[in-house]
Amino acid sequence: MTIHKEGYKSILITAVLFALINLASFNWLSFNWPIISWMIFVVTIGLLLFIISFFRVPNRVLTKGDNLVICPADGKVVVIEEITDVEYFNDRRLQVSIFMSPANVHQNRNPVSGEVVYNKYHKGKYLVAWDPKSSTENERHSVVLKNEHGEFLVKQIAGALAKRIVNYLSVGQKVNQTDEYGFIKFGSRVDVLLPVGTKVKVELNQVVKGGVTVLAEI
Repeated sequence: MTIHKEGYKSILITAVLFALINLASFNWLSFNWPIISWMIFVVTIGLLLFIISFFRVPNRVLTKGDNLVICPADGKVVVIEEITDVEYFNDRRLQVSIFMSPANVHQNRNPVSGEVVYNKYHKGKYLVAWDPKSSTENERHSVVLKNEHGEFLVKQIAGALAKRIVNYLSVGQKVNQTDEYGFIKFGSRVDVLLPVGTKVKVELNQVVKGGVTVLAEI
């Protein structure tokens, strides 16, 4: 396991706060109120460990296949339905959405190989990520990957806690399946828009792993 580069600053700030708070606590509280001092220590070390865990990048055996769409994120499948996409395709698409809780790995991976033909950031609200309106109203970043099987839209969506979406791709770039393409800080969601008729290999409420679980066959 490694720590994602997006976490270096957050971990450093949390570690400094942990040190300052506990130095003050043990200097001023430990003699008269030792229980309070230890409670502060337990809470702050728990927060530090959570922040470190949030930015973890586990070692995994990744799944690849030209006829496969791989899950771009860890989390739970919360939507499998046909929708009318008005952002890029302007037609019917099959949407599969993965909700990422703060406990999940938040690194995002390319579901397919191909060329980036669309890349756009949208300002928006911060509704809870499982709200159906979050797909179209929340802050989000959409990317379309094109290959011999067609075009696939992947949408990073901010949640109620997520305030920063990081996307490393650019139009014209050639990408490989399961390579990293972005990161979302704290609770969030990723939507994948597939051609109607695509054979989905996941089920509602299924827990999936980014870069590992097969989302669909094409």
